[in-house]
Amino acid sequence: MESLSTLCYIRRGESCLMLHRTVKKNDCNKDKWIGVGGHFEAGESPEECLLREVKEETGYTLTSYRYRGIVTFVSGDGVTEYMSLFTADGFTGEPVECDEGKLEWVPVDQIWNLNIWEGDKIFFRLIEEDAPFFSLKLVYDGKGKLVTAALNGEPLELFDILNADGTKSGVVRERGVAHREGSLHATAHVWLVRPNEKSGYDLLLQKRSRDKDSYPGCYDISAAGHVGAGEGCTETALRELSEELGIPAAEKDLEPVGVLKIFHEETFYGRPFRDAEMSHIYVCRRPVGAEEMRLQASEVEDVVWTDYRECVRMADGSGLPNCLEKEELKLLGAHLGIEEKTGKIPLDNADGPIYNIGEIE
Repeated sequence: MESLSTLCYIRRGESCLMLHRTVKKNDCNKDKWIGVGGHFEAGESPEECLLREVKEETGYTLTSYRYRGIVTFVSGDGVTEYMSLFTADGFTGEPVECDEGKLEWVPVDQIWNLNIWEGDKIFFRLIEEDAPFFSLKLVYDGKGKLVTAALNGEPLELFDILNADGTKSGVVRERGVAHREGSLHATAHVWLVRPNEKSGYDLLLQKRSRDKDSYPGCYDISAAGHVGAGEGCTETALRELSEELGIPAAEKDLEPVGVLKIFHEETFYGRPFRDAEMSHIYVCRRPVGAEEMRLQASEVEDVVWTDYRECVRMADGSGLPNCLEKEELKLLGAHLGIEEKTGKIPLDNADGPIYNIGEIE
């Protein structure tokens, strides 16, 4: 079954008009907070449906609005809905009571704390970022969990959001939303190492592409990436080695070092970036020649072998621009026999002992 609808976020200063859907018993949006809107009537255009629905639900007549995108919802229970998404910042009239729930002006920065759909957070993020007209596809499993998402035909990264002990919370969240909210998720870090006559080991550092959404142009771990929803940490580690460096490897090539829980808060391109990671760290000692590497241009600009001690100095703020984590390097050094062992806190579901740094409890 297919349906057509509209949804509108009406702004007044720093607040947005939200509808808390509490009235209808069999409402798929029961207890959720959404914008205002509804389904097309026969022969209506998106704009005609928008104006009618807003007037009926709120009492307001829109005088300034903007068509932001098309959202395709696949519910997982046989319904596909094509929703025209609008924002508005001008209206006249007096408010009326809504027969579908309670209307409330909510500060925009507090909307993220409401009970809203994970997919809604994606298009709300796009609206906040003033994205150009977009097509967003959201697929759910029929039980309210987001399964896949695609923006303008390109898949978006989805993460399993974790509890403090590393277990899955049951929430699946899009990458941009997870970094906006600082949601704990899993990553895999792979360090390529080779023996030397200085500290004992060189580490392969990659230089991040200047187009990256975080830490552009900085030297970083050999290969690293987010663990996608439903993906395993070792699987991610092997995938990142292949994608970023063009290096094929097998599970036997990876030595689990431990797990770091880290929190960083930065600003990139004028937007907040809150990175809460449970990082699963691996060492790969497999000999790798420069001729074997095939760098992924969109991710990696260059690579360089660097002595372990020099990497530690870089993490302390010396030398090349980098986003290396000193505590991670110490764990790596302990694993390689360079540093003293650190006290271990066991975590049953982790690839090695877990260590806590940053602000995550």
